[in-house]
Amino acid sequence: MADFGAVARPYARALFELARESGKLADWASALSAAAAVVAEPGARRYLGQPGLGDEERAAFVIALAEGVPGTEVLAGDAGKNLLRLLAENERLGALPEIAAQFEQLKSQAENKVKVTVTTATEVDDALKAKIAERLRKKLGRDVELELALDPGLIGGAVIRAEDMVIDGSVRSRLEQLAASLID
Repeated sequence: MADFGAVARPYARALFELARESGKLADWASALSAAAAVVAEPGARRYLGQPGLGDEERAAFVIALAEGVPGTEVLAGDAGKNLLRLLAENERLGALPEIAAQFEQLKSQAENKVKVTVTTATEVDDALKAKIAERLRKKLGRDVELELALDPGLIGGAVIRAEDMVIDGSVRSRLEQLAASLID
């Protein structure tokens, strides 16, 4: 899959400014996420890749499949249609997942929030979840939106990911470090 990081940046910034000015940050975030899910789906990707399909048809297809998700009404408006048509014209519909991700980052920064994924080997109870969220809020200086994931392969401990920061406190990681030091 192509790396659309640099391509997505100007689209995400322009959409962020449009959404902020119109007071529709949540709607655009939802719409971009839904459109990204559409173009990431293999069947939809095959359909969108058909040579005889026009740009208008590609845009309409994405809008139709994203329809019904709360907030996606913005895709059916002029700005949404223009965005999808422009992406289709330039063969960049595949950049939608990266555009959505970068838009979400801009939105989180503006709202002073950070999404954090905590991966553990076992279930985490609500009390521990609240304690983790509070400690991360103090450390990062931002509101924390905590997402939990399970990976029994960690054996114990946790891996915490927040934007470009990773804290690996897993038993698996420590065992790998120990094995590497014994080999050296």
